[in-house]
Amino acid sequence: MGKLRRFFGKSGIKSVSLVLVLSFMVVIAGCSGDAGDKDTAEKPVLVMADVSWDSIKVHNRIAAFIIEHGYGYPGPEYQFCETLPALQGLSHGDIDIYMEVWTDNILDAWDKVLDDGTVKNLGSNFPDAPQGWYVPTYMIEGDSERGIEPMTPDLKSVSDLPQYWELFKDPEVPTKGRLHNSIPGWKCTEINEYKHKAYGLDDTYNLFSTGSDAALSASMAAAYEKGEPWLGYYWEPTWVMGKLDMTLLEEPEYDDTLWNEEAGYACAYPSAKVFIGINSELENTAPELVEFLDKYNTTLEHNNGFLAYMMEAEADEEEAALYFLKEYPDVWSSWVPEDVVEKVEAALNEVK
Repeated sequence: MGKLRRFFGKSGIKSVSLVLVLSFMVVIAGCSGDAGDKDTAEKPVLVMADVSWDSIKVHNRIAAFIIEHGYGYPGPEYQFCETLPALQGLSHGDIDIYMEVWTDNILDAWDKVLDDGTVKNLGSNFPDAPQGWYVPTYMIEGDSERGIEPMTPDLKSVSDLPQYWELFKDPEVPTKGRLHNSIPGWKCTEINEYKHKAYGLDDTYNLFSTGSDAALSASMAAAYEKGEPWLGYYWEPTWVMGKLDMTLLEEPEYDDTLWNEEAGYACAYPSAKVFIGINSELENTAPELVEFLDKYNTTLEHNNGFLAYMMEAEADEEEAALYFLKEYPDVWSSWVPEDVVEKVEAALNEVK
């Protein structure tokens, strides 16, 4: 009590009592206030899986902006983790939302959590993601604006590559063309080695590793800027595919019987399935958000576009999310009710 006397000065205990009474009245008034404020305060802080690649981080921020400003939830937490631990966290309830579940590499684990009912699949985030061997489109079609004539007008398929090997000449192995492989340690890198032999390209092409994703994309971008030939493995969605016009070479249609080491993986890559997953309990705690996420759907063009924006503008994932929301209002507004659209638009108008 001595501390109270010193703080309030000569007015003493009576002043303290008055303050306590007034404070109690404020608390009571707050408790009997607007029901919407109370509802907002009781809404849980959701946890989203922030896995290591950029596109999922942007999708998290797109969804989070709508969840926070459109539905009145607190800003979510982002849990950094890798693919399989993220799925395990989703199953255990430590994570609520997983915006990009690339199921091909974790298919058994994915099927298990769906079967035991702990995780619900809300469908595709974007269409099946392609991967394979690409060349710049100007090599096939030319580019009149850049003064580039078609170099390989008849190049459509991997089976056409032997006749063009000299255009892709490897400076380190000048008797062969250069085919840029993917990153050491990745499964697709090993698969490309099998394909290389199965397609009979080991006589005319050298498989070349740049050593990292950054170096691989940089080699593509550098050749593109100069209007030079380039051939190599890549995938979508990525910033480089949003920025550059590349053509995926045809392969024999995907066939389960060919997709193994014995057959040399001598067919097209299966398109990667990318789903939105939630912890099933979210259907009980936030059914309106489940309805929103169930409608959430983008295209490869959207993804390549905001990833290219990130690179060109040196933007982070939050800035890229705002770019998407401002660039594609017709897309995201189809996911949510009109009252949510109005709230999100109002919040966007406040963002510079």
